Amino acid sequence: MVVFYFSGTGNTRYIAKRFSRRMNAECYSIEEHADFDFLIRKEKTVAVCYPVYGSMVPRIMREFTEKYKTALMKKKLIILCTQMMFSGDGARAFARLLPGCDRNVIYAEHINMPNNICNFFLFPITERERIRKKKNADQKVERICREVKSAKIRRRGWSRFSTLLGKSQNTGFPELEQKHRSSFKADETCIGCGLCVKRCPMGNLVLNEDGRVEQKDNCTLCYRCVNICPRRAATVMIHAKPKKQYKGPCKKS
Repeated sequence: MVVFYFSGTGNTRYIAKRFSRRMNAECYSIEEHADFDFLIRKEKTVAVCYPVYGSMVPRIMREFTEKYKTALMKKKLIILCTQMMFSGDGARAFARLLPGCDRNVIYAEHINMPNNICNFFLFPITERERIRKKKNADQKVERICREVKSAKIRRRGWSRFSTLLGKSQNTGFPELEQKHRSSFKADETCIGCGLCVKRCPMGNLVLNEDGRVEQKDNCTLCYRCVNICPRRAATVMIHAKPKKQYKGPCKKS
């Protein structure tokens, strides 16, 4: 088995790493410079891990999947997706990227993780939530590993109810996603340190000659820049300055 993941702010990376260690599998971020075609073709099973955005697969993971579709469609698939609350069919959303591959999915599960949307008042970041959800996620990953090793088949998100719930969330999201490809902003407190430029998974950001951050209209809405900016100057989609930042499931906000 080989594990591939995309993680905006650490939640999915944590799950992918923990799962791969328990399964003795190689684990790669899709942001790495690797021969992914070779890595896919040499294994019988591919596990993919990603966060759910609007009950959809993030654009960066969709583009990765399209690039390696031919190799992926021949593999057994394990799909693990992280979510803040519930996504309905967030795991099945990946299967839809590979037409006819439902029969290849041997396991699919949703895992609740702490909120990383750090500047929306309805979703406050709390240490209590981080501890509780991390603990529950650890237990779920242990259960997932036991079931995969025992060849139990589970396909979370494949029921009619899950499909309807997912549709209720992703209606209009493709248009929203497209609209906000150019939504990055840095306010007047930006010091031009270039951290967001270096860490952007899409290569969307550059520093101009004046030390200001400019964008290439290619944001994938991962919220990484918002959560790592040392001055909390960066925002995407929601342009409210964060009071707290999310530093991942193993660190305090």
